[in-house]
Amino acid sequence: MNAEIISMGEDLEDPLDTPADVVLSEVEIRHGEVPADMHGWRLDRVLARLIPEFSRTYLQQLIVDGAVELRGTPQRKPAVRLTVGDRLAVGLRPPQQVQAFVAEEMSLDVVFEDADLLVIHKPAGLVVHPGAGNWSGTLLNGLLAFHAGASALPRAGIVHRLDKDTSGLMLVGKSRRAVDALVRAIAARDVKRLYLALAHGRWSSQPEITVDQAIGRDVRNRLRMAVVEAGSGKPAQTTLTVLEKTDQASLLVCRLHTGRTHQIRVHGAWLGHPLVGDVLYGGRPLWGLTRQALHATRLELNHPVTGKPLVFRSDPPQDFKEALKQAGLHYNPECLD
Repeated sequence: MNAEIISMGEDLEDPLDTPADVVLSEVEIRHGEVPADMHGWRLDRVLARLIPEFSRTYLQQLIVDGAVELRGTPQRKPAVRLTVGDRLAVGLRPPQQVQAFVAEEMSLDVVFEDADLLVIHKPAGLVVHPGAGNWSGTLLNGLLAFHAGASALPRAGIVHRLDKDTSGLMLVGKSRRAVDALVRAIAARDVKRLYLALAHGRWSSQPEITVDQAIGRDVRNRLRMAVVEAGSGKPAQTTLTVLEKTDQASLLVCRLHTGRTHQIRVHGAWLGHPLVGDVLYGGRPLWGLTRQALHATRLELNHPVTGKPLVFRSDPPQDFKEALKQAGLHYNPECLD
């Protein structure tokens, strides 16, 4: 079916700290016609064939909710029979239940795993959670196939997100007790998260600066977030430390104290140092990087069930390292210890 995205956004760089997750993507309209080989089929069966990203149960609920139009009129009966050439319009929205999504086999780069916790290295380009324009091929789809218990967990155990084009470490709960404990730990700022960022320009601030500026939706562009007045957005705090700099770029280590949508990207741009490759916030593609130069490089936490202290590290991927080399900068993992 042809797709029309009504409001589209990116994945979040934050914990899931609100009921609706403040997702920027809202509704996607799919248009299509019933082909000859589906003449006489039930409406729900046709949708299951044309939109395989979702379970038939979820599609049936969309019909009952009036989100499916047949020949321009809402159709609330899943069993209605269709005729070849019938026009359909389906309003897809993020479902509340994980079970609505289809499990997809996916190769996950597992850093750590036990009965309660999974730590993975997410590559750049992988969407974490389904949304308008990205209903399949996401990390959530892969988790549903990775272990049987994922379908019984909120968001398949995902407790925080990385933007689609951000690489690096992610925490996933494998049990309900672990998910609940991880959500509490992130909210209490008990999980230490460090990111590497390659920013445009020679760093002009003091060697270490903590930005304490609220973030909210950019009123001029729904796809962007922005620094806003206190009270009109959510509190956001990021500590940025310069590791090395040249006239063209600066290598930063960033620590999140809060987790807001695109937080590091927004605060960097507000300081006058947008990230290399981050065209949404004023950056430019350079040195082969066409995605934002951001990598989740270190996680430090207590195990959500056993309480054992854990530290995980991840070197930046090859495209990030090559950009550093061309920029005349050097990455030393020991600087993060």
